[in-house]
Amino acid sequence: MDLLEYQAKELFQEVGIPILPSQPIHDTSELKRLNIPYPVVLKSQVRSGGRGKAGGIKFVANTIDAIAASHAIFSLAISGEYPEVILAEARYNAQQEVFLAIVLDYQRQRPVLLGSSRGGMNVENLLASLQQVPVDEEFSPFYARRLATKMGLTGSLLQSVSGIIEKMYSLFVSKDLDIIEINPLGVNEQGEVMALDGKIAVNDYAIDRHPELIPLTLNCELPYRADANAPVAIVSNQLGLALSTWDLIHQKKSRLAGWIVLDEINPELNPLDYLKTLPDLKTILVNLSGNGESVESLAIKIVEYLGNPAPTVFIDRGQNRDMRPTRANPSTQGRTAIYGTEKKISPKIIVRLMSDRPLEQIQTRLSAVNVEVLESLEQAVKLAL
Repeated sequence: MDLLEYQAKELFQEVGIPILPSQPIHDTSELKRLNIPYPVVLKSQVRSGGRGKAGGIKFVANTIDAIAASHAIFSLAISGEYPEVILAEARYNAQQEVFLAIVLDYQRQRPVLLGSSRGGMNVENLLASLQQVPVDEEFSPFYARRLATKMGLTGSLLQSVSGIIEKMYSLFVSKDLDIIEINPLGVNEQGEVMALDGKIAVNDYAIDRHPELIPLTLNCELPYRADANAPVAIVSNQLGLALSTWDLIHQKKSRLAGWIVLDEINPELNPLDYLKTLPDLKTILVNLSGNGESVESLAIKIVEYLGNPAPTVFIDRGQNRDMRPTRANPSTQGRTAIYGTEKKISPKIIVRLMSDRPLEQIQTRLSAVNVEVLESLEQAVKLAL
């Protein structure tokens, strides 16, 4: 899952990578209460590259110019993606721009440090001077210094860039990242460095190990404002399972209207009323995982509470147990998370379970709510869409 720039910079700040004063803008009216002195740069928060060339980055000198520029940026789709957020950031006078990245190389089965002394928007120049250092043993500052040296850096700049690489690697390992990138790392006249842009890709299979990242990935990937392209909402009893369901919906180029995560042990069903208020919602996909009768009882309670006259239940017989998502972090137990927007509607309900009970017992248990048996979450998502 790719984080947006402002979310990546929040993680940069945690490990001491220097960033500029900035402020996320969700609505143009927020520019009237900007906490950063002008001039500032406004940057579209989308996952696509080439924002500058596409017109998604604008420099402004005052509030009037900022409001006009923000209207233009919010209305500009870059590679088909409209921004939900604009980042307002202080300007920085960079005399040199450096490219730094760490990627997980699946062929080599190890992290690789990447660097170029010619970072920025000119990709051809960047690639022409790109240097690589595979991390083939336990990481040490030696690897960072080796990359900085191969980039042709010397003196205090070599020391500064090496320090940034060390902090990037610490973040890369501690958060189970696939990619961390700074392009550009700006260098001013005094030789001070500043992360002017950032990219982070979180490993999808590591989300359950990092509950602190879940708010960032939800913010990044789940639209809070439903539209005509958001026909599905999710109900689950595990955060990891909900994220897996969302991932399949995202892969099929559809958007998610919202979701609810219920505690399997002590579910509070009242928040389910919220799903019926989501605009343009056609389907509620209930995806649950658990053992014995508890998860089956939860499925029946959800269906009966929502009042669907003809629900369909998809059951995973547990033949691929190694593919199951792990239970959510204990800190989430007993809480209910809700995401979505309000408008009254009566959607169809689809339920899919992962249970280790024999198929015949499950069919008997759920016959009261009109069971249809399928084994694949992907098939359930396809039907829901």
